[in-house]
Amino acid sequence: MIRAKISALGTYVPPNVLTNDDLAKMVETSNEWIMERTGIQTRHIAPPEMATSDMATEAAKAALTHRGIDAADLDAIIVCTVTPDMFFPSTACLVQSNLGARKVWGFDLIAACSSFVYGLTVGANLIAGGAHRRVLVIGADTMSRIINYKDRTTCVLFGDGAGAFLLEPAADGEPGFIDANHLIDGSGASALYMPAGGSRRPPSHETVDAGMHYVHQDGQAVFKFAVRTMFEITSQLLERNGFSSKDVGIMIPHQANKRIIKACADRLGLTDEQVMVNIHKYGNTTAATIPLATKDAIDEGRLKQGDLVIFSAVGAGYTAGSILWRWAL
Repeated sequence: MIRAKISALGTYVPPNVLTNDDLAKMVETSNEWIMERTGIQTRHIAPPEMATSDMATEAAKAALTHRGIDAADLDAIIVCTVTPDMFFPSTACLVQSNLGARKVWGFDLIAACSSFVYGLTVGANLIAGGAHRRVLVIGADTMSRIINYKDRTTCVLFGDGAGAFLLEPAADGEPGFIDANHLIDGSGASALYMPAGGSRRPPSHETVDAGMHYVHQDGQAVFKFAVRTMFEITSQLLERNGFSSKDVGIMIPHQANKRIIKACADRLGLTDEQVMVNIHKYGNTTAATIPLATKDAIDEGRLKQGDLVIFSAVGAGYTAGSILWRWAL
């Protein structure tokens, strides 16, 4: 079977920065309150004219430039997002048009904060099937559009951004994809969701007035599920592939909350040096957190060729996934 490798990456965040002090002027909160509970200091916010497809396109261009290829060389585009420009056409169609990628097909993938790890697994399997040579997996979300900036429990958490990985076949003996472990648990659907906007509760004056087009979250329920599940699926993944925590070069988890990351890392027996945390810079950008954190890990010299790397996430749904790679860049 053909094994996929990550051959390039690119990221993008909008220039506007929202600080904790800025938020303290909008809701009853403070820098100290936010830092203690989340670890977040700043987050980037897209201007009104910028949508998810725009950020996704910029991240895609950066990845193509990194690899030194043209969009015409792509075979497929997977856009992982919960904030598409519109229900249809897909954001992948808009990105394809923006890039001028003439020979591709593609689609959007929705798994909330787990979207990017799901997209990597799908992309790796497209490569493994032999019919695809270059698959671009993009994680992009404009969370600021679905956040209630009067709700201090959610508005402090989220930011906007995008990131992209290019997947290609690995040569014999070259590092690449190893294995993945995913699950969904729909019993947690009401713990993190946007109540209206779909077929069950289509948009109306009533749903807008009731604030049903914003993110609603049961923070305690999400925290408990995230810590337990991320630990379980990651430890299962390592064990069935014959690895222990000592073999891990770096774990790059979804950046939802610093306390979640710390609790999971402690259970796995990982040191601080083995876990990438950059939530203080960007907040929770949903599908974009893992590529943004990967870029920072490379820039800081913490992710090197041949390292065993874990990408792991838990999101609304519930969704969860961990994926194991040997880093090829």
